[in-house]
Amino acid sequence: MSRFDLAVVGGTVVDGTGLPRRRADVGVKDGRIATVGFVDPADADQVIDATGRCVAPGIVDIHTHYDPQVTFEPYATSSCFHGVTTVLAGNCGFSIAPTRAADREFIVQMFARVEGMSAKALQGLPWGFETFPEYLASLEGRLGVNLACYVGHSAVRRWVMGDDCYQREATAAEIAEMVVIVADAVAAGAAGFSSSHAPTHLDSFDRPVPSRLASVDELEALVVAAGRANAGSVGYLPLSSIGGLDDADQELLIRLSLAGRVPVIIQGLGAGSKVGAVGDAWDGARLFVDDASARGAAVYSMLMAKPFNRTFTLAAGTTLYEGCLRFNRMFREASDVEARMAMLRDPAFRDEIRSDVENPNRDPAAGPTLPPPRWSMLFVNRVTRHEHTALVGRTVADIAREQGRAPVDVMLDLALADDLETEWLWATETDAWRARTRTAGGDPHMIVGVSDGGAHLDRDDGAEWSSWFFDRWVRQWGGWSLEEAVRLMTQIPASLAGFSDRGQIRPGFAADLMVFDPETIAPDRKEFVHDFPNGEGRWRSWPMGVYATIVNGVPIVIDGEITGALPGVVVRPS
Repeated sequence: MSRFDLAVVGGTVVDGTGLPRRRADVGVKDGRIATVGFVDPADADQVIDATGRCVAPGIVDIHTHYDPQVTFEPYATSSCFHGVTTVLAGNCGFSIAPTRAADREFIVQMFARVEGMSAKALQGLPWGFETFPEYLASLEGRLGVNLACYVGHSAVRRWVMGDDCYQREATAAEIAEMVVIVADAVAAGAAGFSSSHAPTHLDSFDRPVPSRLASVDELEALVVAAGRANAGSVGYLPLSSIGGLDDADQELLIRLSLAGRVPVIIQGLGAGSKVGAVGDAWDGARLFVDDASARGAAVYSMLMAKPFNRTFTLAAGTTLYEGCLRFNRMFREASDVEARMAMLRDPAFRDEIRSDVENPNRDPAAGPTLPPPRWSMLFVNRVTRHEHTALVGRTVADIAREQGRAPVDVMLDLALADDLETEWLWATETDAWRARTRTAGGDPHMIVGVSDGGAHLDRDDGAEWSSWFFDRWVRQWGGWSLEEAVRLMTQIPASLAGFSDRGQIRPGFAADLMVFDPETIAPDRKEFVHDFPNGEGRWRSWPMGVYATIVNGVPIVIDGEITGALPGVVVRPS
């Protein structure tokens, strides 16, 4: 018998610890790293030549929504193409289980609205489970990547309370029942518990998702139930995650971490929104997390290290203006282009919405509070009329200043001239964004990531964030060294999530690896493909410079092609 099942030879190992790279071979046996140093290729059943390339731990992506997708597509594409070997799903309080058979439509419509998934695709899921332990068991032997998953608060509330989950706080008896469900889920291997009070989270019927109706006592009881497993973490979006954390939510986060004795992971720290860039609020945010640490509370925030780069047309519609309640009425009330154009030509409607972008909704009781794209970051990306080609590449704010008009009139008149087919680009990258993101990214409370892999498949594919980080932050901008970038995407998230044998290249660790060229790794091509249930489509993205993704010692991607192997496992924190 061969000494090794797989040998990765000739490469430069970047081991995930942050220590300098070194020339070494990696030998793999029974899904584990057996040795790092000299490996004779003749001693291995399979050999990957990594000459001229780096060998690093597989990327651990701790903010995804792949729990529905992996039931029918086991590789978590597009993430696996970009070196991701382990995904943590079930974020934001949304998990596909527990779900009774009679409640499947509830799950479908919630994921479709909040996470931008296709309802038709979700209706084609191969349901064969109801409880959370049954969900995890149904995946064994059927995964390409490794999957960890939170048990989501909204699903738990629906299981216990039925339709009342949308109406009221839970009773003491109902909370006790939820505690048992969460405890059973973490005992079966859930990565922890997730929840949300974020005002942007509404279902397809414009109702606050069930977790938003939960009292603080209910939330804390479930966090403690998850924490008693002495493993994993809690993902949570507070009410003020849109608009900047207020004092009450800062105290709540500290209370939850101390009560559950687990890390609490949020989004948007130091930004005006969970979907915004770190801004002027960073100094105050840093004081908060430092205070939390001094009090023994582990509070972390995901960091948006990749700017938004999203296109849309008013003809197809967009969710980016949900926080502009009057403007967004057009998408809700006018389902076709002619009806929308009629509304936009109405002077009364124009007067009504002229200041909407500058004054978005901030009252969760009134509706969504999602901040819209600022005019200074909204570009004309494509036009259909030749006389408008000179405007391509310019911002709405710039054109409005030049013409002495209100920005909304510039946008809407240009769109009307194109029968609403003008393509707009929301691009948030600026010099200030780069400087602030690098400053925040150097704080140990900030976790690089937020791919949202598996969600929002009709727009920008965040699954390419890791290739983008290597390309921009390491190679082009020099914000981080290669070694530190690898550590940020492997060892740090693995440790935070409680995956004790992943995230480093060390003997005895799981053989999750990526092989890539540090001089060329970057996002590459995108295609809109129809490969989901019921013929539904989504964007897929591929990188350049990533040669292999290896899960538990078995290659699942070689040179951009899926191998067909299914070596993935359900990763349980320990």
